[in-house]
Amino acid sequence: MNILSSVAPSKGLGRQIVSSVAILVLAIMMMVLLGSYAFYATLWMFYPAGLSSPDSWLPSPAEWGWIVATTLTGLAVAVWVAIRLSRRILAPLNSVATSLRQVAQGDLAARAATDDHSLGEATQLVNDFNTMAERLERVEQERIFWNAAIAHELRTPVTILRGRLQGLTEGIFHPDPALFASLLIQVEGLGRLIEDLRVVGLAESGHLQMQMQETDLRQEVMTVVKACESALLEKGFELSLALETRQAVCDPVRIRQALLALLENALRHATPGTLAIKTSSADGMHCLSVEDSGPGIDLTDAQTIFDAFQRGPLAPDAQQKGSGLGLAIVRAIAGAHHGTAGYTPSPMGGACFWLRWPA
Repeated sequence: MNILSSVAPSKGLGRQIVSSVAILVLAIMMMVLLGSYAFYATLWMFYPAGLSSPDSWLPSPAEWGWIVATTLTGLAVAVWVAIRLSRRILAPLNSVATSLRQVAQGDLAARAATDDHSLGEATQLVNDFNTMAERLERVEQERIFWNAAIAHELRTPVTILRGRLQGLTEGIFHPDPALFASLLIQVEGLGRLIEDLRVVGLAESGHLQMQMQETDLRQEVMTVVKACESALLEKGFELSLALETRQAVCDPVRIRQALLALLENALRHATPGTLAIKTSSADGMHCLSVEDSGPGIDLTDAQTIFDAFQRGPLAPDAQQKGSGLGLAIVRAIAGAHHGTAGYTPSPMGGACFWLRWPA
């Protein structure tokens, strides 16, 4: 019988060790007791001369042999159980220690190993370490990705600004309002990019603060629509508004920022056609959605489209893809409102992006 298998795996490590030792002692005692009965019964029946004389306090040679054999057998069983028990405890701990040294040396792909025979708490330690190592590796990969993506996004406006300012310095360009206006556009775009990065960064760290207040959601939506209406109409979009007049508790500045991101996303990626902007309140939730006529999003893209620096397919006449932060900002703002953002296919044949938050 496997002594260690008698211990319930759900017990704590200390209880498992105590239980294993107690079972070991009990097993050896039973082995000695029952074996002694069998030994003396056999001698009494088949070899009475092997028994020690009644007036002698020293064991007979046969009894000495039984004592030595019993002691060696008990010692062998104890050593075997100790090896098995220590292996179940020390093997995962040694694996964690080795992996920790590898992680400390920069190898974030290191993982500890365990097996089905490890004790519960040792196995839990291995699992927790592997989870921590996976998170560290993912954080490092995200850091590398973000550094590269931010550098890429900042490089274009900075290069343009540097080139034109250098041209002004060297007299290649002549100062005029059109040139200064183009420089201002680049600076505004750079400022917008920095603000987008700040919002996404604050949201991921859990420090994006909201200024919640009673807000006329319809009025906030109309403010953004009026600001973007000319650009949308110029692209060939036809606006369809379905706005409820109900008051909503939200941060109006952030809600306007989220709607602006959704409209800019439609401007870059949607096919010109009907663009429906809707607000609604039901089941204790407020909802703001932007729905276009096409071309929609593949289901594989829909799973990652709200991640930072992820870009969907361009509309046929689009000139640039943007920073890839628009939908990430929408999700960040929805999350800061304790809500969610998502995508569903539109009955009009396109995409419907929405954000919901508690009333």
